[in-house]
Amino acid sequence: MGLLVIVLAGQFMAILDVTIVNVAITTIQDDLGASGAAMQLVVGGYTIAYAVLMVTGARLGDLGGHRRLFLAGLGLFTVASLACGLAPTTGALIGFRLLQGAGAALMVPQVLSLIQRSFEGAGRARALSVYATVIAGAAVAGQIAGGVLVSLGSGWRPVFLVNVPIGVVLLVAGARWLPRDDHRVARGLDPLGLVTLAGAVLTFVVPLVLGQEQGWPLWCWLGLIASVGLFAAFVAVENRAVGHPLVPARLLRVPGLVRATATLGAMMAAYGGYLFVAAMHLQRGLGFSPLRAGLTFAPGAVAFAVASLNWRRVPARWHRTMIGVGLAVSASGLVVLALALRGGGTGGAALFVGLVLFGGGMGAGFSPLMTRALAGVPLADAADASGVLATVVQLAQVVGVATFGTLMLGLAEGFTPAASGAAFAATALAMGGLMLAGGALIGVRVQARAVATSPPIEG
Repeated sequence: MGLLVIVLAGQFMAILDVTIVNVAITTIQDDLGASGAAMQLVVGGYTIAYAVLMVTGARLGDLGGHRRLFLAGLGLFTVASLACGLAPTTGALIGFRLLQGAGAALMVPQVLSLIQRSFEGAGRARALSVYATVIAGAAVAGQIAGGVLVSLGSGWRPVFLVNVPIGVVLLVAGARWLPRDDHRVARGLDPLGLVTLAGAVLTFVVPLVLGQEQGWPLWCWLGLIASVGLFAAFVAVENRAVGHPLVPARLLRVPGLVRATATLGAMMAAYGGYLFVAAMHLQRGLGFSPLRAGLTFAPGAVAFAVASLNWRRVPARWHRTMIGVGLAVSASGLVVLALALRGGGTGGAALFVGLVLFGGGMGAGFSPLMTRALAGVPLADAADASGVLATVVQLAQVVGVATFGTLMLGLAEGFTPAASGAAFAATALAMGGLMLAGGALIGVRVQARAVATSPPIEG
């Protein structure tokens, strides 16, 4: 239990820092006199470094030991948080945010690897349920915590400094309670694979993070085109690798992993888009304060936690089916939210119902999906699988924010309550469609395996 608390607290901080800064942007900009482009890099620099280095962090954990890399990443993240909180200039803040993202990229892949190596069967399924709850709760908690800290009138620096005492406590506890590394694998880093994948992710993420605010200039489109070529080059490099490929071909042959990963991508793209466009509508369209907007997400986060922590109470023969059903329920929640908010009002009781359906459906689908994705992964490939899944979760959210954020901004027309409500409704329906597509994708697999009467997924 101590291991789980430590690693999930680290995971929580890493995700929290993606959203907690958003509500402090105006305060930071006023205090440091930063430009709009600089503020995009303050927000996006963390995500860029986080996404680009994730798979590399997973492989380094396999080589140097998951405990050692978790503590190293946590230490870097904590020091960078302190530096961010004390940053005297915008340039310094951007640089320290990149270091924060690098620390998170070293730390986060070790979380799934340590869970894979430390728990089996039902214990692993329970651990993954808590892991799923942390992922969802941290994103919402970031918005709430940011709103609280800014509302206290203490400026923007506590948004970063709050990580420091928590990080120090986790470092001390981790040094004492995390298991010693006795499983390191003697294999290389696959430098060509690392370079091509990092280049592909970089040219993909940077345009998505910066393109929206800059009006999608030519360089963004060239970057996205280049990323397609680099991803293709990465696949070719991995197929021809004779030593230690970053993503072994045998990993892609694990039953259900590719399909589950694609469904996970659809879920997280819709989730990332939902958090972004809903916050935009609540604050810019309806005039909510950052704190009120953050608290509005709380019912959905609670529903996610309840569903995620209790899905195993359902008979095991229904666990696979729960994934598709959960995504369908989540999509229905988005439909309810679209209907409740389309006219520019606050939604009343329907808003609460929509939030609970969306969050509960996500929780009911996400946890069994993660269990399904990792169920057949050999222990020797746990780090690589963890890196792939963590990267998909991060990249999908970036894609969701860019895609659905662009749609919302294109439809809102000045962000009057009525215009913003109509734009949110259309965007919510699009996100619901993506959820249903993910459910249909995994549902095909569910139906095919149901005929074979396969065993429950938790083992």
